[in-house]
Amino acid sequence: MEKQPASNPASRQRLDKWLFFTRLIKSRSLAQKAIEDGRVAVNDQRVTQSSFQVKAGDVLALSLDRRDLIVRVLGPGDRRGPYEEARLLYDDLTPEQPKERLSAYDLATRDRGAGRPTKKERRETDRLKPDFDRRED
Repeated sequence: MEKQPASNPASRQRLDKWLFFTRLIKSRSLAQKAIEDGRVAVNDQRVTQSSFQVKAGDVLALSLDRRDLIVRVLGPGDRRGPYEEARLLYDDLTPEQPKERLSAYDLATRDRGAGRPTKKERRETDRLKPDFDRRED
């Protein structure tokens, strides 16, 4: 009886570690909690075990606090490195969301002349007023 070649164990990785290494979730314990709460699906199957092994080609659906993500696993991670390194471990498949919300920049801008005057405008206004501070006796 011939032995089947086992898949390379280095090509698979625990789901919680992979989520942590890719910086999709801040800590490994938060990743474990998200998995146990059922907020992670691998290949359209909900996963509730942190030890589930992911491999290249798997598609993950994550339901995070402020957004939902769909990513394809490109490979396992060796460490939690910088963002540029972590970004090489997955391909973002999340569909583009329509911009319904206003950004903070949109809320912070106002028409010229609206709102409080600038320091320059206050100086110009002060020049028009009579100078009461200096009295000539």
